[in-house]
Amino acid sequence: MSVVIPVYNEAENVERLCARILPVLRGLGKSFELILVDDGSRDETLELLLDARSKNPEVVVRSFARNFGQHAAVTAGFAAARGEFVVTLDADLQNPPEEIPRLVAEYDRGHDLVGTIRTRRQDSWFRKRASKFVNRMTRRMSGIDLHDFGCMLRGYSREIAQSIAARREVRTFIPALGYLYAKNPVEIDVAHEARHEGKSKYSLLRLFRLHLDLMTGFSLAPLRLLFSVGSFVAAAGILFGVLLLVLRLVEGPEWAAFGVFTLFAVLFMFVGAQFIAFGLLGEYVGRIFQAVRERPAYVLRDLAEDDATRSSRSVTLTPTVRAPRAGATAVGTHEGRGP
Repeated sequence: MSVVIPVYNEAENVERLCARILPVLRGLGKSFELILVDDGSRDETLELLLDARSKNPEVVVRSFARNFGQHAAVTAGFAAARGEFVVTLDADLQNPPEEIPRLVAEYDRGHDLVGTIRTRRQDSWFRKRASKFVNRMTRRMSGIDLHDFGCMLRGYSREIAQSIAARREVRTFIPALGYLYAKNPVEIDVAHEARHEGKSKYSLLRLFRLHLDLMTGFSLAPLRLLFSVGSFVAAAGILFGVLLLVLRLVEGPEWAAFGVFTLFAVLFMFVGAQFIAFGLLGEYVGRIFQAVRERPAYVLRDLAEDDATRSSRSVTLTPTVRAPRAGATAVGTHEGRGP
């Protein structure tokens, strides 16, 4: 199995993270690799990751040339992963590593995607309420039946992880994308802890952008809603114009003069609706523009570790061979692939 953890300015948590997760993974009795992806950290995070790699042969480090974002880091981890089951986890330890065996158990039962729902969340009241509202609206608009879009602790089969890594999308939402590829997904309740050190890297603005990516990347509901609202507003405007004309003919021009400010208010409403429409359409056009440019989602910096060195580390790991699940697509075997 492979465990992928994006890390950004988490110098306070790196040692504690390794101290907690490595015993858990070793206790599973399976071959594994721990892939730590440095997302262009500006503190001592990378140095600590390299130190952990030097002390633990199971640790693999990848580092971005600059900050490209959490989802780009997860995609880079998927591209580097060699395990048949890939688990993602945050570095802040709010999702306890001790929950990983439960995800492995669900995978062994035949589930190719294991989602999680945070219980007894150790977040502020406002953050929990906002998350609940956004999750409900996102499910309704996207049609994706996930109950906790923000929980990073998830498990993906090798096929799903490779499919996600092979996509050229510049901005996407990985849990939702994995759900679209999954044949037998499941969600389980997991524990949640308060952040031990440092501050959350997700501000309200970044959370809003994240869910905007989800909404525009997986649903046409905003466009359809825009069409419906536009049709309603246009019909209401026509009826209101007819009403003004009739009242002008019945009451005379003196009455119509007193409706100037009402007409201005209606005009402003139409102008505001147009700007909202342009902004929403611009979001879709912008995504098309980004896809056409085909810029890489991330750029790795050279850490002076070649593939031969990495292969020599993994030869001592014993790969776990599992019988194919019912309905699973056969995948060709490759020698020297590692765990």
